[in-house]
Amino acid sequence: MKGCWAKFAVTGALLALLAGCSSKPTDRGQQYKDGKLDEPLGLVNQPNAKGRPVNGKDFSDQVSEIQYASPAMYSRQTGTYGSIKAWLMAGGDTRQLRQFGLDAYQMEGTDNYGNVQFTGYYTPVLQARYTRQGEFQYPLYRMPARAKGGRLPSRADIYSGALGDRYIVGYSNSLMDNFIMDVQGSGYVDYGDGRPLTFFGYGGKNGHAYRSIGKVLIDRGEVKREDMSMQAIRKWGEEHSPEQVRELLEQNPSFVFFKPENFAPVRGASAVPLVAKASVASDRSLIPPGTALLAEVPILDNNGKFTGKYEMRMMVSLDVGGAIKGQHFDIYQGIGEQAGHMAGWFNHYGRVWVLKSAPGAGVPVFSSASNSTNGSALLTQ
Repeated sequence: MKGCWAKFAVTGALLALLAGCSSKPTDRGQQYKDGKLDEPLGLVNQPNAKGRPVNGKDFSDQVSEIQYASPAMYSRQTGTYGSIKAWLMAGGDTRQLRQFGLDAYQMEGTDNYGNVQFTGYYTPVLQARYTRQGEFQYPLYRMPARAKGGRLPSRADIYSGALGDRYIVGYSNSLMDNFIMDVQGSGYVDYGDGRPLTFFGYGGKNGHAYRSIGKVLIDRGEVKREDMSMQAIRKWGEEHSPEQVRELLEQNPSFVFFKPENFAPVRGASAVPLVAKASVASDRSLIPPGTALLAEVPILDNNGKFTGKYEMRMMVSLDVGGAIKGQHFDIYQGIGEQAGHMAGWFNHYGRVWVLKSAPGAGVPVFSSASNSTNGSALLTQ
């Protein structure tokens, strides 16, 4: 969520309620079509999937952003991107990948049955003012100077004014909104003066360990585990006093600072502008930046329930996240309230194939691939 380096700081994965695979649950889109898989990335002749990618233009736009913003990354992936574009222009039939010189490597998923975890993140838009006034009482901070060998104050200490006014870059009207932008790692701020929105990119963090407030609410018995979502946290905040909200947020000592930038697009850790639903955050030890992904993504209704249907999407790994480990992707949902609505619900499973130009059958897709499968993300880790 993550803003340049945003997902490295905190991520947008908003949920992770990893279901046990022994009972083979299906309520979050889990499938078991391919049997048990024995390696993190296994070469397959063709994906065992129906349908064609629905977002060919978005994928093409995302590749264009890569070409402009990161020529080195684009150069490394030129063959793959070119083959995928040709394949998409010819209809995007998964049975024809090899005809376009593409190998597909299926991911084994969090349960070794191909069920890859999907969460979501987005870019919020906050209302703020340059000075403290009226309802605008909650400071937003830029990165302070760090004393050599020293540690910056905790969230509770910062809320108590430990940093001083010189690091404040504005005041919002919601401490919860500040925290959510902190979790996403970046956002836009409307100062209410008629000027274009200011992008608050990720500026750094205080170095304290992250603690999930979602897990705190679950452990306290205030929200059921199966009901946990960003919407549930917001609802809890609306039903409790400012003092109670502050006490809850202080349970997470980690704190993110921002870097205000004028006229800046949303960028991921790879410094490439992100296209909604065509870019993801991933675990770099398994999926390097610039990797092209063919994903079978579960479709949710407006209340976050799995509809029983899927859609194929082409996406590129351009971001990272501290809670995004192994067979798990955080899908960038876009900017604003509606994007946040969908990102808040997303904690579901689908299948993913890494696409690469085919230099020869059986060549490992990445030499650094590892069998890391941690299904935890921010709200429940």
